[in-house]
Amino acid sequence: MPPPRKRETALRHRLAELRGPDVPAKALDARALAALAANPGCERRAILDGAGVNKTTLASALGAPSAFGQSQFALTRGNAFEARVKSDGGAELLRLVHEKLDRGAEPPAGAQVPDLTAIGPEGRTARTALALREATAAGAWALFDHPMLALDVAGSPAFLEPDAVVVHPDGSWTVVEIKSFPMLDGSADPAKVGAAARQAAVYVLALEEVAARLDPAPRVRHHVLLVCPKDFSNLPAASAVDIRKQRAVTARQLTRLTRLEDIADALPEGTCFSPDLPAADLTAAVESVPAAYAPECLSACELAFHCRDRSRTAGAVTSLGRSVRAELGGLTTVEDVLAAARGEVGDPDDPAVAALRRAAELRAEALGTAGSDSSGALACR
Repeated sequence: MPPPRKRETALRHRLAELRGPDVPAKALDARALAALAANPGCERRAILDGAGVNKTTLASALGAPSAFGQSQFALTRGNAFEARVKSDGGAELLRLVHEKLDRGAEPPAGAQVPDLTAIGPEGRTARTALALREATAAGAWALFDHPMLALDVAGSPAFLEPDAVVVHPDGSWTVVEIKSFPMLDGSADPAKVGAAARQAAVYVLALEEVAARLDPAPRVRHHVLLVCPKDFSNLPAASAVDIRKQRAVTARQLTRLTRLEDIADALPEGTCFSPDLPAADLTAAVESVPAAYAPECLSACELAFHCRDRSRTAGAVTSLGRSVRAELGGLTTVEDVLAAARGEVGDPDDPAVAALRRAAELRAEALGTAGSDSSGALACR
């Protein structure tokens, strides 16, 4: 048993060195974890998030400030709405859970709201697990306001804080996501609902790890409750969201993440991502870690502008999108693609090469026909 503890301690020390001396760690939240799971091939994001590097500060130090993130106004509005939803001991929130997810149970009245105060994330995680066990055994409604959950990510623990978790009288658990975007006529923006579902799937995975340690293991519901403002008011509206697909995809992607110690071991000696370093040294440190840029990163990662510039400079086809990259097989740069289309490189039996050459022939034929038509029209004049 001691060797795993030593490896864990050594990894934490190594990650602190990568972050930089006296640089506080930025907690890895569910939003970032969902984005990381959506792009498991990006070792750069994995090591930066695992080391607790503040990517917003890092992007500014690299000269490519991020436009990603919520505005202060949106955060303030969201906090005010969440406080309203949870007021009066969460009576309205519990009513919505009962209405949308558990009509067969007794209506909630005087539900428990456990005190989850503890020192540090590890203490809060342990306190949450204990309170969940007690609430489940009690067989009554209970509301957990901002519980702390832990999830292993590439060999390092990530501490997650869902908006709320509700324990039902039958002992099952439900994740609650509270968002500030509106629900108009009973439905919300599908893209925003999808992002919320992926975030909630991370919480469900973490909650399942807590449930697995209990005997018997409580059921973690795969329908989460999404609470949003109704129309353009500040009144709450709710919808049950099935996150089974998002949960399965996120679980699969997280298992594919390269372990952090493997990425760290491959870095040059003395690598550090401290924003206080000279720009040239910081750029070299960041570039020493392979990235997997795609246009989708612009809405999910603070380093997207920096990685996009490097991807375009290198002529990487990933800058054109993952679907294009998948169609091109072993052709990884725009230069290779154009050379293959001209017949200069590539195996003619390769479907991607054959399609490119056929497309080039059709283009040349179309341009030739257009040129002939134009010449004929000029001759007639």
